Amino acid sequence: MKLRVLVVDDEPLARSRLVAMVDRTEIAHSVGEAGNAFEAADQIARHDPDVVLLDVRMPGKTGVELARELGARPIVVFTTAFGEHAVEAFDAAAVDYLVKPIELAKLARALDRARDRLGGADHREPRITVRDSGGGVVRVFVASQVARFHADDKYTAFVVDGAEHLTEETLDAFEGRLAAWGFVRVHRGELVQLARVRALHATATGAEVELDDGQRAKVSRRALPDLRRRLR
Repeated sequence: MKLRVLVVDDEPLARSRLVAMVDRTEIAHSVGEAGNAFEAADQIARHDPDVVLLDVRMPGKTGVELARELGARPIVVFTTAFGEHAVEAFDAAAVDYLVKPIELAKLARALDRARDRLGGADHREPRITVRDSGGGVVRVFVASQVARFHADDKYTAFVVDGAEHLTEETLDAFEGRLAAWGFVRVHRGELVQLARVRALHATATGAEVELDDGQRAKVSRRALPDLRRRLR
């Protein structure tokens, strides 16, 4: 599986060139682009990239400031026309620092390092990223932390450690990428982690599953036979 890369640069031509270069490598493909740190936070929450190619100098929040908010993932590779920020960049846990104009071979090596740091992108547990309502912080969760995803108007909601989070990623998208990790669609608006189901309750309208964190999710009549089979 190829690395998923987000390109962040305030110069449109530089951004387009990097997108094209990423797509020319054998180990990665671009999943989005952003012109500043705030757009980048939205794109990270929406696309859950493995790697961010991040410009250092941008209007408003700098790339280094954004990188310090991201934690261990996505992996950051800084791109810049200036060499004097290297120490600051590596202090922010960047895996590499590329000075423009960037050569394809150097970009490929940086992406190789990013893949090594991820510890094998093909086998990693899926991540869910959300941006705090306050604006500047992107939070990263792993799939095993979530017992249930459910539709909430135009968002998908989930709870971790008692706190609810919202993401624009759809239930259909979650179902597709989390099926191999034990998540089952039990209702049009409900996706649950099968290993976290503790009971199945009959209701006047059908059934509900009780999850190990106390949440309950509706089960449609259509999904009920398959769920019962899986729970045996």
